Amino acid sequence: MYSLHRIIVSSLLFFLFYTGYGGNPFLNSAGAGEEGMGSVCVMKTGFWPSFRNQAILAYNTSFTAGFNYENRFNLWELGTRTAGLAFPAGKTSLGIIYSHFGYSDFRRSMFGLACGMPLGENLSAGVQIDYFFEKTSGDYDPNHSVTYEAGFFFKPSEKVSVGIHIFNPVPNSLRKTLMPTSIRAGAGIELSKVLFAGAEAEMSSGEKLIIRTGFEYEAMKKVWLRGGFSSENSSFTFGLGYLFKSLKIDLSFATHDKLGITSSASLIFKIN
Repeated sequence: MYSLHRIIVSSLLFFLFYTGYGGNPFLNSAGAGEEGMGSVCVMKTGFWPSFRNQAILAYNTSFTAGFNYENRFNLWELGTRTAGLAFPAGKTSLGIIYSHFGYSDFRRSMFGLACGMPLGENLSAGVQIDYFFEKTSGDYDPNHSVTYEAGFFFKPSEKVSVGIHIFNPVPNSLRKTLMPTSIRAGAGIELSKVLFAGAEAEMSSGEKLIIRTGFEYEAMKKVWLRGGFSSENSSFTFGLGYLFKSLKIDLSFATHDKLGITSSASLIFKIN
């Protein structure tokens, strides 16, 4: 028989991925740094945003590895573990990402290959091929899905940046497993050398429009403070980051109007 704990977790899975999740559960984690900004990231350069808008990969000039762990509502069964790698390859930059969500009764793994390249002095584009594997307990067959996502990144001025990203622009009539389509667009501005602010909108098939806003402030050298808000579940977020030589450490916390706190931690290691 199911324990009370397993019943609660199973109910949360149903709530998150079928009735109460306003966003797209198939999207990669934005990383703890960007999660602290309300997940504002499609217009912000950096390691984890490169896997939320592959056009940002074009600005990667070093071998970079990252690890992220998201602990949703302090339940390890709802945890997501993500590892990524980005490296330059001639005029382009390539990325590899792997993530694993869930536990023995329900788990989803994802593997992606990404590429970003400049199209001009202030414009870049990127694409990523994704493979998803889902397995539930019992005699159910596992689900296998393949799709792609793509994005554009544009800098109309030195301080302003704009990003557009689309996930799974494939009709569900062509696949066995239903998968939502998402489109996101956002803009950001460097208000000063130490302050960045951005806003982003996301629309997923069958869901309401989500608006996100966030900021990042360099409070002192190599220390960042972050805050944000997402209309999805009226979530407030905050976080901090610290750079120690070639290692960047980020922490973030996000509220939920009914289910509590989600925490994230990221490590990013760069070899110049």
